[in-house]
Amino acid sequence: LGLNNTTQYSSPVQIPGTTWSKVTTGGHGASAAIKTDGTLWTWGANSNYAILGQGNKTNYSSPKQVPGTTWAQVRFGQKHALATKTDGTLWAWGSNSYGALGQGQRAPSSYTESPVQIPGTNWSTGEDDIGCSAWGASYAIKTDGTFWTWGDNAAGELGHNKGGAPGDISSPVQVGSDTTFYTVKGSNFSSFTIKKV
Repeated sequence: LGLNNTTQYSSPVQIPGTTWSKVTTGGHGASAAIKTDGTLWTWGANSNYAILGQGNKTNYSSPKQVPGTTWAQVRFGQKHALATKTDGTLWAWGSNSYGALGQGQRAPSSYTESPVQIPGTNWSTGEDDIGCSAWGASYAIKTDGTFWTWGDNAAGELGHNKGGAPGDISSPVQVGSDTTFYTVKGSNFSSFTIKKV
């Protein structure tokens, strides 16, 4: 909860600060938020998958800043995180079991403890233009309206008309040829996106 303790609360309690702008949570008790000044802060469980992007696997009970001041959006899955910066770059960290970090390799026992850039500089910074599934799929939309997916594809959730093990994709691959996508959501083993009409 970011309150510098491990106490349980049955009513809302304010996290210190008044310039919070965007927030996300992960499946194992991790949270992240961006402030109006573009700084990114994370806290909570980190020992399993290094999802906090702090360069370690330490749990934190208070918000701790991730380096950088131009963060635009952030999304947590259960095992990994995606975030965009205002310059259109896309970053990932956490578990790379299924290639979810988009680095061109699948590393079943590998964890990246700090943000690493995914190739490209024209990723959209819209509020719902990136997404993570619980198990390790990644989704992102580019500024040209194209839709890209990578990571876990056991159930065909990447939208490439195939699935099953080992169907993982370790680098972003475009879904179809449409250029009218503008929002995406990831679930456990499925994904959803909306097109403009």
